[in-house]
Amino acid sequence: MVETIRRSRALAGVVVVLAVLGGCAAGVPGAGRSPAGTAERAAPWPQRPVVDATLDMAPDLSSATGRQTVRLTPDTGVCELVFRLWSNRPTVVANGGSSRVTDARVDGTPVTPRTERAGAPDGAPGTLVALPLPGCAEAGTPVTAELGFTLTLGADSDERIGYSPSAGTAWLGTPLPVLDLVRGRGWVRTPATRMSGETVVAEDQRLTLAVTARAGQQVVGAGTATGTRDAGGGRVTHTFAADAVRDVAVAVGAYDLGTTTVGATRVHVGVPAQGRAGAPRGGALRGSAQDWHDEVARLLPALERVLGPYPYPDLWLAVVPTQSDGIEFPTHLQFGDVDAGTRPSLAAHELAHSWFYALVGNDQGRDPWLDEAFATWAQALVAGQRDLYRIEDFGPGEVAGPIGAPMAWWDRNGGFDALVDGVYDQGAAALFEGRDRVGADRFDAAVRGYVAANAHRVAAPADVERAFAGLPEVLAVLREHGAFDPPR
Repeated sequence: MVETIRRSRALAGVVVVLAVLGGCAAGVPGAGRSPAGTAERAAPWPQRPVVDATLDMAPDLSSATGRQTVRLTPDTGVCELVFRLWSNRPTVVANGGSSRVTDARVDGTPVTPRTERAGAPDGAPGTLVALPLPGCAEAGTPVTAELGFTLTLGADSDERIGYSPSAGTAWLGTPLPVLDLVRGRGWVRTPATRMSGETVVAEDQRLTLAVTARAGQQVVGAGTATGTRDAGGGRVTHTFAADAVRDVAVAVGAYDLGTTTVGATRVHVGVPAQGRAGAPRGGALRGSAQDWHDEVARLLPALERVLGPYPYPDLWLAVVPTQSDGIEFPTHLQFGDVDAGTRPSLAAHELAHSWFYALVGNDQGRDPWLDEAFATWAQALVAGQRDLYRIEDFGPGEVAGPIGAPMAWWDRNGGFDALVDGVYDQGAAALFEGRDRVGADRFDAAVRGYVAANAHRVAAPADVERAFAGLPEVLAVLREHGAFDPPR
């Protein structure tokens, strides 16, 4: 999600300088070791979808063609397969982006896709594409779908997908059609909202991805890089693989790309080679690759000491100067070229999403607090921002709405600023209040238990209730602020 990581009410006109000393803050377990008593994480779903995808970038990076094969063994009977094209959401379309399915097969048989607007603006392709099965499949019956698709990228977009003609860079967040099945629940058809903010939900998938681009262009990838091969015509194919990820993002073009290690994690940082070329303000980047690496080197170990090990072998960061904040994807983070005062907290927030949304999934349209409130809490904990999130600031009439309200409710009631106030900020404040009431050790152990039990799943609010069942004081403050019985 496009992140606002400091409360506007508390910080209007104030410049906050953050000092993160060695990644360690008050209340964070000791340096250099994993948290005591960390439970073993749940394993990925053995029947998770297997996705083989390709993206072939246009020479000028303004578009791409793709193919995707999805092998699914559903846990319930299905008569269709439902995919989401999130590049047709209103904010992306307003920035010039879009996507279309061009052809489809199910188990080798050509089928005619059925497209629904599902929140897409008038005149744009829909966000929902259903592929009818030649015959309904029972639970446990493998189904294979093949899709061809096209992507159009908006020039100098401030959204998660776009390209810079002058800088020669492109960034592609959620470029693939997303299989929208949640085990135990079925297809999720939630419409896209008009405002910024995610409505993505997906199970983990085994992924192989091949990105073809002009020779000399870099690919800031996803998962683990597995090699390159000559694609002919002065083009190179870059390949990646991931065992269990629920979403994908890459960046392509004139990036300076460097790799270092932080603990057990390979960290790849891509910054535009031409600085802020093509961005509204132009000029040099505010943050270098070394600046971003330094933040990861401090903050990633601090988050691991609270939440347990980072979930993946690799972490990719792409700086997108046209963006103002940051957006999270499993193993890949997009960052705006923010100033030194904002960089630590933005990095902490997006890194925290590696646990909340990436490892522990959630329905971001229905339950945005399950990733945003927890990510804001973890950000504030390791970035020394506890005092920005006080529950006494969220009394009756002081907050836009309940923590647990869905994206559609915020879309109708104040938009993104209200979402930040009610979900990010109030949610983090409620979690901190619960932590204060029961003590840091008991609270943090419950959070680690929640992460372990719900790893590689799409969690729901009931899972939070179970995680804190032994800490009724925490549940009380969350209930008081509308986490579990929100308006729909």
